[in-house]
Amino acid sequence: MSDTPVIGVLAFQGDVREHLIALASADALARPVRRPEELAEVDGLVLPGGESTTMSKLATLFGLLDPLRERVRGGMPVYGTCAGMILLADKILDPRAGQETIGGIDMIVRRNAFGRQNESFEAAVEVAGVEGGPVEGVFIRAPWVESVGARAEVVAEHDGHIVAVRQGNALATSFHPELTGDHRVHALFVDMVRAVG
Repeated sequence: MSDTPVIGVLAFQGDVREHLIALASADALARPVRRPEELAEVDGLVLPGGESTTMSKLATLFGLLDPLRERVRGGMPVYGTCAGMILLADKILDPRAGQETIGGIDMIVRRNAFGRQNESFEAAVEVAGVEGGPVEGVFIRAPWVESVGARAEVVAEHDGHIVAVRQGNALATSFHPELTGDHRVHALFVDMVRAVG
């Protein structure tokens, strides 16, 4: 891998364009991923917000769920925001019928924990590993992490709830840093991808 890693954004739904912009501003070559052959060409992957049940069903439909699990298990760096965090959880506390996860982080996640769409909010969040003060977290029907296993590291909390976790090459936030114009969390992820290369 060159100094410019190729990072995909799972492009079924959610704020794909905003993630592509944030990654590009953090000096990555960013591209949408919808098919297994596109997944095979990236050094890392972002799982955006959206509806986690729909995303897991579309990943299955497009033949992408098993390749995603294999790449994540194999150590491909992956970053999930909001619904992406749910997809990276080894366990969901209140799954919808037929909902599946990719897994990769030893955590239990509660869906929509911060409330419904009209209870969305923004808050300053200190994220371990991100320098320069707190990031602005945009929480939209956001999950939180109920608990983490021994291998997972809590990197941010808000109001006594875990809102960002890292385990090896996997990073997850319950908020959306791609919506703020502050791309430091994406820069952290790009550095994680470079470190693997």
